[in-house]
Amino acid sequence: MTDKEIFEKVRGIIAEKLGIDEEEVTLDSSFVNDLKADSMDILDLVSGFEEEFDITIPDDKGRAFETVREAVAYLKTLI
Repeated sequence: MTDKEIFEKVRGIIAEKLGIDEEEVTLDSSFVNDLKADSMDILDLVSGFEEEFDITIPDDKGRAFETVREAVAYLKTLI
């Protein structure tokens, strides 16, 4: 799976879970500053990533994501 394919799936999950337009989500978007996600939102996003990609993300890793790019890069290592 390419970085672009992972990003497109991640972007869709973020838009759905946060109730925003996909166009608002870029690789450089900060979950907290740009997308206004709180700690509960981030846990929900991580759960969505796990479900979509059929993987398990350790809690400490999931909470450490600051940008969409970091999440995509980490997911690529697990897929």
